Amino acid sequence: MYAQQQLAYAPTPYSYTPSSNLTATINLDEEVKLADTAAERDIYESLAEIYSIVITLDALEKAYLRDSIKESEYTETCDRLLRQYKSNLADESVLAAFGDLERFKAEWDLEVPKATERLKIGLPATVETVPTRTASQHRTSNSHTPSNAPSAANATAIVSASENFITLFDAVRMNILSKDTLHPILVDTIQAVNKVTDRDFENKGKIVHWLITLNQMRAAEELSPEQARELQFDLNAAYEGFKATLE
Repeated sequence: MYAQQQLAYAPTPYSYTPSSNLTATINLDEEVKLADTAAERDIYESLAEIYSIVITLDALEKAYLRDSIKESEYTETCDRLLRQYKSNLADESVLAAFGDLERFKAEWDLEVPKATERLKIGLPATVETVPTRTASQHRTSNSHTPSNAPSAANATAIVSASENFITLFDAVRMNILSKDTLHPILVDTIQAVNKVTDRDFENKGKIVHWLITLNQMRAAEELSPEQARELQFDLNAAYEGFKATLE
């Protein structure tokens, strides 16, 4: 009988016996650099920042829907995240590496439907729609002002909303069609409208549609003549719907 060599471990059908002839080709103590230049490093840092913004925004939207956060806190935080998102993408090199939101989500396997919708609109939900009013606010309002007689504050809000609509009409008629001009006016318009009425009047959704369209354009991009005509038509319809709520 001959002595059988003792194995250092129990063999398995798929066991692997290390070989002393193999040596590591990677120094595990050496830092792995993702970028070779400062410019590349800045791009990666910006993309990482965008990733965290998208994840945070999705969680914020879910918290708002669950009523786990105050409207004021939600509005402030959401507005800040949206501004940070736009600020990062204002850099042309970062935008080129980012591509668009759908490509970015696919590349990093992101499932963030709530954040996606909010980024498309570009406004907090409390600005896009009328903020919730408490029962006490309704009782206070009704106890001092008849339902058919607008208060001085409401009259001011009506004038402001009408002025914003008129400013939009004038901009389109004068062919001032760039995003960086129309988008802020459109935001001001929907905010002013929401201060006047909590009714979802006819064609109000068209304003939100154009907010999404403009929000996905670059600042210097302009609407085409066909889009300008559609915008003017939709604004007229929305303005008529708004006026109908005042009657």
